[in-house]
Amino acid sequence: MYPLVKQILCIPRTLTFYSSLIEYCLSLKKSVNYTKIVHGQLIKVGFNSHTFFGNRCLELYTRSGSVDDILKAFDDIKIKNTISWNVCLKGLLNCGRGDMGQVLFQKMPERDVVSWNSMISWYASCERSDCVWERFREMLYVGVKPSGYTYSIVVSLVFDDVLLGKELHGQMIRSGLIRSNVVLGNSLIHMYGKVGLIGYAVGVFMSMEYLDLISWNSLIIGFCKAGFGELGLDQVSSMRYFGYLPDEFTCSAVITCCTNLKNLEKGKQVFAFCIKVGFLCNSIISSAIIDLFSKCNRLEHSIQLFKELGRLDSAVCNAMISSYMSHDIGESAIQLLILMLRKDIRPTEFTLSSILASICGMQVVVQGTQIHSLVVKTGFDIDCIVCSSLIQMYATLGLIDYAIRIFASMTSPDLISWNTMIMGLTLNGKLLNAVDTFKELHRKGPLPDQISLTGVLRSCSYGGFVDEGIVIFSKMEEYYGVRPCYEHYACLVELLCQGGRLYEAMEITEMLPYEPSSTIWESLLQACTFHGDVRLAAKVAVRLMELEPQLSLPYVVMGRVYEMRGQWEDAVRVKKAMNRKVVKNVVGCSWIEIKNHVYSFTGEQLQQHTGRDIYSILRLMTWEKGETLVEVNPADIDAIAHNKYV
Repeated sequence: MYPLVKQILCIPRTLTFYSSLIEYCLSLKKSVNYTKIVHGQLIKVGFNSHTFFGNRCLELYTRSGSVDDILKAFDDIKIKNTISWNVCLKGLLNCGRGDMGQVLFQKMPERDVVSWNSMISWYASCERSDCVWERFREMLYVGVKPSGYTYSIVVSLVFDDVLLGKELHGQMIRSGLIRSNVVLGNSLIHMYGKVGLIGYAVGVFMSMEYLDLISWNSLIIGFCKAGFGELGLDQVSSMRYFGYLPDEFTCSAVITCCTNLKNLEKGKQVFAFCIKVGFLCNSIISSAIIDLFSKCNRLEHSIQLFKELGRLDSAVCNAMISSYMSHDIGESAIQLLILMLRKDIRPTEFTLSSILASICGMQVVVQGTQIHSLVVKTGFDIDCIVCSSLIQMYATLGLIDYAIRIFASMTSPDLISWNTMIMGLTLNGKLLNAVDTFKELHRKGPLPDQISLTGVLRSCSYGGFVDEGIVIFSKMEEYYGVRPCYEHYACLVELLCQGGRLYEAMEITEMLPYEPSSTIWESLLQACTFHGDVRLAAKVAVRLMELEPQLSLPYVVMGRVYEMRGQWEDAVRVKKAMNRKVVKNVVGCSWIEIKNHVYSFTGEQLQQHTGRDIYSILRLMTWEKGETLVEVNPADIDAIAHNKYV
């Protein structure tokens, strides 16, 4: 027995004594041994079945005890009141037995606001927002008045439903909780900033009787998320004027504002302030500053800060990996991942998805499969973000069957996963599969968005599924609630061109609500040339010349049109105009991976520094085959090897 408790038990035992003893044990917050000692004393004197003492003992077990202890103490109480049920419910939920908690909740003879709050809070902690809203609506239906704690939970789960957020705000005003409750006011400011209604956030801020630092931070973050970074920076000065000292969250929000605005000078000022007050040891602050330097094209500063931090954690490493990625330095990002693993720093889903994106750009299959193995080992193969990155990687590398296998293994793919799969199938020529995947998304997935419709329209265009593509386009606003944007019209024009319906494509192009780009006119011109419509081709070529005077295609087409008509003088004039202008030529590019290094070859240039060795090997290979290789000037080889040719 613990010495202090042993001394206390020598005191004459009265009701006040046992009440004080329980209060003392509750204040200790230590192991279950204290609770069992007190419980044993209550059993000896028969107070364990008393409602008040039974509830207090039950509360002890909810802080340090097992499910069996909680249920035993609960069963000992002869006359259970609402507090007994609530404490037992809280204990079961705290022990992770949500299934038993739900059963107990259904059996409760009377549920007050504490009972409902316990269930709503548990559902929110488990990220089951649908159950939170179901319980909240049921709570209102049975006539239980929500408390400020209830509203703070449900408001935090409003992400994009503006009407729902306003409705909750109205309920709080009617209940009279909003004016004096700082927590609710801060929750509303954060919610309105999150959905982009910054005017409402300012209105709530101005109407609050009491403000704290969280209120100012929420307002600054709201301005930043809504795209009003300058106003967010102005609030810092107002906050300092009213005597509030910025904390780590303030500095993080201000650095994010500077990053979005690409305002390096003010970012450096915040950086200096963080060094002065010692905030740089916070990984959130340091990672935000690394991101700031990277977004402002100061990657060398990001690298220098990363090296000088003297410590590594997942947040800082993720920021540095993202910086390498944004500057197309994929190999450095992979090397940093290897360093993280050597330092026993567990990669997050952001780390792995970023690395997989870098592999897509580098076109390295072996390293991609190695990262896939790491994903499986770390247990992130069930994460939707990582799986979407895996699907994109394999689709980009041309291994579409692996992408299909990963998508099929996902239990509940999100919309990003569906979109990635549709785009991957389209780019790899699995056009019927892409259309079928879109139909499957329509049947059992979330509602398609702009990216989903762009992917399926492209697959219809590439595959020549004209009628099906037109039907999907016509249903965009009615069935899916998506207004066609420029990409959708471009896909529709290309679809009609594929089907030979040139005049319909031309009519849609001229009636577009957007200014047609050269890509649409180029697709239309190529279709006119393919189908032999000389008259329409000449009209489109003239429009394309006006829009892109340095593009070679319209000049070539017009030259052929004039030659077919026998207008030789016009043909010569067009060719001279093409030679006189700086014509843009598209240079092809290929990649090849050799021993984990990627070499890039273009039509005009060999982009690496071993040109002489490669030509020597080519001579040896052709000599073995008995063929003759055209001699190359050594000076030309040196120029190629050192990238001197443009």
